Amino acid sequence: MEHNLIAYTIAITLLTITPGIDTILVIRNTTRGAMKDGFFTSLGICSGLFVHATFSAVGISVILLHSAVAFGLLKLMGAAYLIWLGIVSLRSAATPRSGSSVEDIPPGFGDFRVARSLREGFLSNVLNPKTIVFYMAFLPQFIDPARPALVQALGLAGLHFVIAMVWQTGLAAMVDRAKVILMKEAVQRTLDGITGVLMVMFGVLLGWER
Repeated sequence: MEHNLIAYTIAITLLTITPGIDTILVIRNTTRGAMKDGFFTSLGICSGLFVHATFSAVGISVILLHSAVAFGLLKLMGAAYLIWLGIVSLRSAATPRSGSSVEDIPPGFGDFRVARSLREGFLSNVLNPKTIVFYMAFLPQFIDPARPALVQALGLAGLHFVIAMVWQTGLAAMVDRAKVILMKEAVQRTLDGITGVLMVMFGVLLGWER
């Protein structure tokens, strides 16, 4: 069992540090609302892991995977949400900021709302069918049939939660430390444009993938 836990920890760490939509969202929101925005976005993302773990343990994921209609709808919902986030970023990139200079901006200033950060992170994770497929295919390999599956699944998701929070919070901290550069209008609009394009691209690929 100890070897299984080590193998799970290594695998989940590699998965966590691999750049993807979570990374893009944390970076985008940190540039938008500083460290606290990135932290609560990460908290929302990582909270979604418990939803996937629960679905996997009780077999809901099996139903989704075997129902073309249900799984297709989930894919479209996830794709639509990513495209919407991308469009919001692209609109932000196209909108001129106020005339304030970097020196006029107080530390920690930004367009930050806790509920929005949590919601964006949570929905981007829960509506991602690839995460459901991953948990459905990967998590059972580390579940002991002789013990309650739900308790084990939530425990493994808890470990994933800690690893992902440490990584994403560290990423947000690095981005926040560079805020003097990132707060420049040209840089912010460029980052918004890049993240917007990437999110729309991820959404389109997710929606068309079969």
